[in-house]
Amino acid sequence: MPRAAGAVAAIVAIAALAGCATAPGPAGPAISATEGRARVERALPDGVADRKGWATDIYAALASLEIAPTPDDICAVIAIAGQESGFRADPAVPGLAKIAWKEIERRRESAGVPKIVLDAALALPSTNGKSYAERIDAVKTERQLSEIYDDFIGRIPLAKTFFADSNPVRTGGPMQVSVAFAESLVATKPYPYPMHGSVRDEVFTRRGGLYFGTAHLLDYRAPYDRHLYRFADFNAGRYASRNAAFQHAVTELSGIPVALDGDLVRYDGGHVASAPGNTELATRVLARRLDMTDDAIHRDLALEASEDFERTRLYARVFALADRAAGRPAPRALVPQIRLESPKITRRLTTAWFAQRVDSRFRACLGRLGA
Repeated sequence: MPRAAGAVAAIVAIAALAGCATAPGPAGPAISATEGRARVERALPDGVADRKGWATDIYAALASLEIAPTPDDICAVIAIAGQESGFRADPAVPGLAKIAWKEIERRRESAGVPKIVLDAALALPSTNGKSYAERIDAVKTERQLSEIYDDFIGRIPLAKTFFADSNPVRTGGPMQVSVAFAESLVATKPYPYPMHGSVRDEVFTRRGGLYFGTAHLLDYRAPYDRHLYRFADFNAGRYASRNAAFQHAVTELSGIPVALDGDLVRYDGGHVASAPGNTELATRVLARRLDMTDDAIHRDLALEASEDFERTRLYARVFALADRAAGRPAPRALVPQIRLESPKITRRLTTAWFAQRVDSRFRACLGRLGA
């Protein structure tokens, strides 16, 4: 009987957790596109220029991704756009010219290119007649800088030496979404707009930036009961909050402190490394209690960026032990503890700071909708 009761309790717990998993989808009565755009417009904060344009593009992003325009999901998108750009499609970045020159100098030194040679290349006229150096000195936005880099890489052979055919501007647009993410998305889903240039070009537009940003923020299932964890994931990577909770459980069970950064495995050149990282080493300490081999642990941890990780033997057994040790369900989501590093960041900021700031905007937005 105790064993049967335990099995029932486990089934109930699993069902409860499944119910907590957040995934965009139908919620409440369906509304028309006109009503949906009106709801988005009401949710926008005061002072946003071209409110109808923003409302149209936000609603279109949700509709294209088949995400119901609920107050929560509308306000999640609005909160990120407000935090990242202040509702500007191509926001100005303070001191961007200085940041660009610093990056160019870093790459020049790394590539071993003499400064006099680089200066001569940058003095050449670009496609608009001005020299590359003049354009960099005057740059204000990431879109402008990206266009300069593309021009330089495409026309000056020397640029390939230290840019390696790779534009160093990696994020942009009203939600500051990753260009790499956008490129990966269009490989799996049709882009809903005519594409007159590259995916990178679309990221820097309002419509494209909102579409890709909304997909990154909402278009995946996760075991979250609050949008706060999606906001943290937007900053730290999908499932970072779920993974941080797993790291916390491993720390509690093994007694070995593990950084709650959401990284469960090490990477080498963009691929999962065979050598274990700190989280994997701490998890191996539990191998006998988990009845798993080191290879099996590594295989499951390698699914850190996928919903499938929650279906692994490792995930289930670690949390079963953690729940039992705590005498209550262990948290399935925690905001990662990560210090933000970027040439654009001049203060000591963290993922927790970002998530809390966005969550504050989110709650204010819900208030505007009376939700």
